[in-house]
Amino acid sequence: MYLKLDPEQKKIVLDRIKSHFEMERGEEIGEIAAENFFEFIKEDIGSLFYNEGLKAAREVVDERVMNLDEDIRSLERPIK
Repeated sequence: MYLKLDPEQKKIVLDRIKSHFEMERGEEIGEIAAENFFEFIKEDIGSLFYNEGLKAAREVVDERVMNLDEDIRSLERPIK
């Protein structure tokens, strides 16, 4: 997956992962373990989230196009 985070965003993500492991599992993991876990999520599971985001975006676009079509049809004038 082509996710690019700036250094500050990546630090936030890694800190959240380390915090999650400590809070939920009682495990203290280091920077490398957190980065490996993040890479696993990003590469192996991230596509599922990405595809769901695309599906949701498609639904919004479809709805807006349908509304636009209705708006355009409402502008039609009767033929005498």
